[in-house]
Amino acid sequence: MSEGVWCPPRARGPLDAEVRIPGSKSATNRALVLALLAEEPSRIEGALSCRDTDLMIAAIRELGAQVEPQGDTIVVTPPPRLHPRSGRIDCGLAGTVMRFIAPIAALANGDVTLDGDEAARVRPMAGLVRALTDMGIEVECLGEPGFLPLTIHGRGRVRGGRVEVDASASSQFLSALLLAGARFDEGLEIHASTPVPSLPHVAMTMEALHARGVEADVARVSVLHGGETPTDWRVHPGPIRGGRIIIEPDLTNAGPFLAAPLIAGGQVRILDWPENSTQPGAHWRELMTMVGGRINRDDDGHLLSQAMGPISGIDQTMSEYGELVPTVAALAALAVSPSTLRGIAHLRGHETDRLAALEESLTRLGVGAQARLGSLVITPRPPSGAELDSYGDHRMVMFAALIGLAVNGVSVRDVEAVTKTFPQFVDLWEAVVATGAA
Repeated sequence: MSEGVWCPPRARGPLDAEVRIPGSKSATNRALVLALLAEEPSRIEGALSCRDTDLMIAAIRELGAQVEPQGDTIVVTPPPRLHPRSGRIDCGLAGTVMRFIAPIAALANGDVTLDGDEAARVRPMAGLVRALTDMGIEVECLGEPGFLPLTIHGRGRVRGGRVEVDASASSQFLSALLLAGARFDEGLEIHASTPVPSLPHVAMTMEALHARGVEADVARVSVLHGGETPTDWRVHPGPIRGGRIIIEPDLTNAGPFLAAPLIAGGQVRILDWPENSTQPGAHWRELMTMVGGRINRDDDGHLLSQAMGPISGIDQTMSEYGELVPTVAALAALAVSPSTLRGIAHLRGHETDRLAALEESLTRLGVGAQARLGSLVITPRPPSGAELDSYGDHRMVMFAALIGLAVNGVSVRDVEAVTKTFPQFVDLWEAVVATGAA
C-alpha cells in the first residue's frame, strides 16, 4: 500500500472467517459526555479507540474531566464544575463532538470556541444553534452563520424548559440536547419541528440516559403510515450516575464484514452480537436477508452471514439508518436487479456529501447511479476497476473494500479516513479476505 492509497484485495475463494468488531463509536462518545456530567467517576469498558473518541476525550478534558485510558477501558472523573482550560475545542470531523459539546459548553463558566477540520465547517449546525439561542444561550458564529467555527459564551448554568428544534439535518441535534438536559435547572422538553432522520440514534441516547439513572421519556408521538413516530421528548432535571458502563460492538462497522460473503461466497461470523440493540446496525439482519443473504444468531451470541445466491436489488427507505447506505450501495452495484434507496437526503450533511460521493464513485466504476433529491437509484452494470476517492469519509473506504472483493484494479485514496471510527479496518479486512485464498 503506497502512502494514502489502498488497493483492496480481490476475493480468491469463499470466505471462512470470525471477526470481533471493536466498540461502538456512537455509544463510546455518549458515555464520555455523560461521564463528564456525572456526579461520580465512570468506568467505560469496551470503549472504541479512534480519532472521533480521541477528540471527545480531549473535549471533556478541556472542560475539566480527568480521563485515564486503560486499553479498551476509560476511567473518567468529572470536575466539581465545568470550567474551560484553554477555551478551544478541536472537533476534527466528528459530528458527535461538535454537536454534543455545544450545549454542554453553555454549562461551563467561560467561553468555549468549537472548530474543526475544513470539511467540518460545512457540516450543518444551524438547527442546534437556533435551539440553543432560543434557550437564552449566547452563541457567536465566527464564520458562516450556522456552521463552525463558533463560540459558546458559557455562564455556568442553563435554565432549560421547553425548546423546539429542527433536527432534519441530523438527529445529533436532538441527542445533544437530551444528553445535557438533566443538568439544566428545569430539565428540558424538546419538540422536533420536522421529521428526524436516524431515530435509532435518538433511542440509543435515551438508553444511555436511562443507564445513568436519568429520568427521560418520549412525551408525544405522531401516527404516520400506521406506525408511531416520536415528536417530543422530556428530560427531568437531576443527578447523572457514574459507575460501570459496557459498550457494545459497533454494529454499523460490522456491515462490510456481513456483506462480504454475499459477494465472495462462504461465511463470516461476527462475535458477540447483542440480542437486542438500539444501534442502527441492528437492522443489518433484515437488510442482508432482503438482498439475498442468510443471517442467523447462534446460541453463543455470534451472528453468521452466508451467501444464498445472487444479490438482489431492493427498494428501501433508509432514513432511520442512513449510515448503512454505503455498504448497501456496494451490494446494489453488484446485484442482478436495480435498487432505489430512499429517504437519505440527510446524507448530504455527513462527513462529506455522501449521496454525491456514492453517485460519483458508482459512475466512475461504470455502474448506473443517479441521486434524485433524497434517493439514490442504482442500475447494476459490470463494474470496472477505478481509483476511488474516500472523500475523507470512513464509510467510503468500506464501500471501496466491498467493490474490490469482486473487481480487479480498485484502489482508494486517503485510506486513513477509516481511522475516524475503525483504525483496525484495513488489517482486519485483509485477514478476512485471505481466508478465501486458503
